[in-house]
Amino acid sequence: MTTDRGIHEHIAELVAEEKSLRDQLASAQITPDDEHARLKALEVQLDQAWDLLRQRRALRETGGSPDDAAERPAAVVESYLE
Repeated sequence: MTTDRGIHEHIAELVAEEKSLRDQLASAQITPDDEHARLKALEVQLDQAWDLLRQRRALRETGGSPDDAAERPAAVVESYLE
């Protein structure tokens, strides 16, 4: 996941898993609590991936190397809106 393409592929996989969870819930294969817990984890992973893409773009635009970007901890990424 060290390239923009790799990050986008990871995001697509997470989105596909979100859809799968919703389908599983609709067909009673999982409980609402299970779906909610996994969706929360997916949301955090998506936020981290989008943040990493933004970091890479910012570094590129300011003359830095996008390879210097690093995934930030969930606690950091999730506190942006607070």
